Parts: sequence; structure tokens; C-alpha cells
Amino acid sequence: MISEIWHSYRRLPLWVQAWVSVILVPVNAASLAFLSEPWGLWLAAMAVGAMLCNGVIMLAERGFSKLMALPHVLIWTPMLGLVLWLLSQDIAPAYRIYLLILLAVDVVSLVFDVIDTRKWLSGDRKIA
Repeated sequence: MISEIWHSYRRLPLWVQAWVSVILVPVNAASLAFLSEPWGLWLAAMAVGAMLCNGVIMLAERGFSKLMALPHVLIWTPMLGLVLWLLSQDIAPAYRIYLLILLAVDVVSLVFDVIDTRKWLSGDRKIA
């Protein structure tokens, strides 16, 4: 199963592999460094929770599919509302910088995720 998932990942376009492994996952996982900040636990639960949902989807489908966009749309959309609200508050400078990075990365991700969710809902159920 692990081999199938790895080969599926490697069949994704190279820019997608780089985006996921170098930017998307590390930026969202970095939320764990801010657990003690205001709403930090909630933020981490949503940032990491969407990725954990994708782990379940990968295991069930034995690879990467457009279904993996759905948890991002459902969980990260309200999370970004929280991020915007937090940015309007008086928060630590390091937390503010992180939230701005998280906002930028996840907005870009959500653009692709909305497109992939629509494709999946329209019947594109291929595994990479």
C-alpha cells in the first residue's frame, strides 16, 4: 500500500510534488509551533486536521486523487476566516508573520482545491 501511494505521489506533476512537500505541508504543520498563541490550538487542529483527513483518503484510495481537495475546502475555508480575524487582533509579531504566510499559502491551495473538488464531484475519480 505504501508503495502504491508513493508511486501515485510521484506521478503527480513535479511542481505539485514540490508545492505539497516543500510549501503546503510544512507551512500548515508549522501551526503546531503556535499552540500557545490565541486560538492556536484551534488553528493547528484545522490546519493539520485537513491534512490528516487526506492521509485517510490516501490509504482508502491507495493514492492521490482529487477527493483530497475536499477536506481543504471544508476545513481550511473557515480556518482562513479565523486567520483573518486573528490578524485584526493584537497578537505577537511572530504569530502575525506566520498567519500571513499561512493565509497566502492556503488561499493559493484553496484555488486549486475548489477546482479539484468540482472535478471530483463531476466524476473525475482517477487516482494519480
